[in-house]
Amino acid sequence: MKNMNLNSLTPAAGSVKTGKRIGRGPGSGLGGTSTRGHKGAKSRSGYSKKIGFEGGQMPIQRRLPKFGFKNVNRVEYKAINIEVLEALATSKNLSKIGLAELRDAGFVSKTSLVKILGKGALTKKIDVEANAFSKSAEEAITAVGGTITKL
Repeated sequence: MKNMNLNSLTPAAGSVKTGKRIGRGPGSGLGGTSTRGHKGAKSRSGYSKKIGFEGGQMPIQRRLPKFGFKNVNRVEYKAINIEVLEALATSKNLSKIGLAELRDAGFVSKTSLVKILGKGALTKKIDVEANAFSKSAEEAITAVGGTITKL
């Protein structure tokens, strides 16, 4: 076996091909129009097709019907269930939970609005501050003697 050195390394047979040399005269077979065909936008220099162009066929974004709309006045809330509040209150021993506590625990981001929802059950009295409450959450919090504060 031959000694293996860095200077004796070669790629596997058939793995390296030389690229087409386009526009190097008629003898190469790739001269003349240089594989671009005759006339038309694609044969010209500087051609670039528009995004979504389908060769003159009606593009898909124009064939498909438009529907629906985006409400610009929509208010997006981050939903937090009262079972989450219960778990947070017991683990950190809190009697008052506001946006700052939820932020520190990693449940909401700095800019998000919070709505408290009524899934789960509360066992201890908690004072809750949030942007919105569902009816069931309000009832569950006040039933155990807690208070709600809408921000």
